[in-house]
Amino acid sequence: MTALFALATALLWGLADFGGGLLTRRMPALTVVVASQTVAVLVLGAIVIATGAWTEAGPDLWYAVAAGVVGPVAMLAFYKALALGPMGVVSPLGSLGVVVPVSVGLLVGDRPGLLQFAGIGVAVLGILLAGGPELRGAPVQRQAVLLTLVAAFGFGSVMALIAEASSTMTGLFLALFVQRVTNVAVGGGALYVSVKRGGRALPEGGGLNVVWAALPALAFVGLADVAANGTYSIAAQNGPVTVAAVLANLYPVVTALAARGVLKERLRAIQAAGAGLALVGTVLLATG
Repeated sequence: MTALFALATALLWGLADFGGGLLTRRMPALTVVVASQTVAVLVLGAIVIATGAWTEAGPDLWYAVAAGVVGPVAMLAFYKALALGPMGVVSPLGSLGVVVPVSVGLLVGDRPGLLQFAGIGVAVLGILLAGGPELRGAPVQRQAVLLTLVAAFGFGSVMALIAEASSTMTGLFLALFVQRVTNVAVGGGALYVSVKRGGRALPEGGGLNVVWAALPALAFVGLADVAANGTYSIAAQNGPVTVAAVLANLYPVVTALAARGVLKERLRAIQAAGAGLALVGTVLLATG
């Protein structure tokens, strides 16, 4: 079950990152974050009401609040990086955040078997190679790498926090709702400050019409991201956190393949080899 839910997380995060990166090329990154997460808040709010999940409020929700504060910062940095550099390069570097939940898992007593340890190493190496790697070049590329590393630490922290925010399914709905409300509050505040300082909240050459036209895509990004957080939480609670974290962090391979299929970004030989190693690592983790 851990492997299944973790791989579902990778698929959802990979597609959400691909969609978020595309949208950030058409509108400000903060607008993408706030709009997509607002849709998630509305859907999760309806689920919380329908299931009576609010009755499970407790001190663990502070983990969700913390994840909600860190999340927008990580998403903003990552979407900006995706807009600056090739998705097939930026996304794999974002997976370095796996170090955070894996470290937490080892600290709380996770002891993967020999095959799983081998799988962790092979999968992480494959994820990194799937991006190129291309760390040299113009200043824009270096900026994209720096933003991605900031995002990676943030994503890893969110993974560790949301896994601690609930222990039941209805509690998970409430935790995800609280996380997303905090996301919108933090992101909305940052957007307000940005506008006050002369930044843009709406795209040039279309304004609000562009946002409305992109609403289905924004909804997909927000809902896929929140669903990924949910499936990861389930994976982490039903098996070793180290295994769940590494498998979930295969999402860059999904992003790279989506970029190849839709944007025709060319996969280099080293990227193909990286994807193959990531697959081998997945098999080792799932069977170890």
